[in-house]
Amino acid sequence: MTTQMASSMLRVTETPLAGVLMLEPRVFRDARGFFLESYNQAAMSEAGITQHFVQDNHSSSVLGTLRGLHYQVPAQGKLVRVVVGEIFDVAVDLRRSSATFGRWEGVALSEANQKMLWIPPGLAHGFLVLSEGAHVLYKATAAYDSKAERTIQWDDPVLGIDWQITEPPTTSARDSLGTPFREAEVFE
Repeated sequence: MTTQMASSMLRVTETPLAGVLMLEPRVFRDARGFFLESYNQAAMSEAGITQHFVQDNHSSSVLGTLRGLHYQVPAQGKLVRVVVGEIFDVAVDLRRSSATFGRWEGVALSEANQKMLWIPPGLAHGFLVLSEGAHVLYKATAAYDSKAERTIQWDDPVLGIDWQITEPPTTSARDSLGTPFREAEVFE
């Protein structure tokens, strides 16, 4: 389902995962470049995103880098966008009570398409860099806490995420040792 929100400044599309939304801000382009609202509290609230954001994060990664699948306990929501390059962004539902528990959704986010992905609390998140480099910005509903962080194995066979890769990605030591999905701490 797609709807226009907040005076046509934001188009919202529901994904197959419960609560995960694709957000497309209206982009104004001219000879100088472009302008868009990357965050507008009223528009987000109208879209059903009422959580309070407490932290902004910025990661820079090179081609072939895979970050994830990360989440925190207690849960943290994320509003993800790309300002340079392109990524394949993935959310995995970890909410037992959800009809989409254990399913994943992947979307392309890029500086060219200007789309954003809302990943509500209770889902894991990861991405693969598809361009020479990528700068990913995301707003979080809970501050980073190293004691609360969890990582699920990015190539878990139960999840079966199709990363569409032909070579092993570059990962951190933490990401290469992720917990199998069936052993992961999940949410009710």
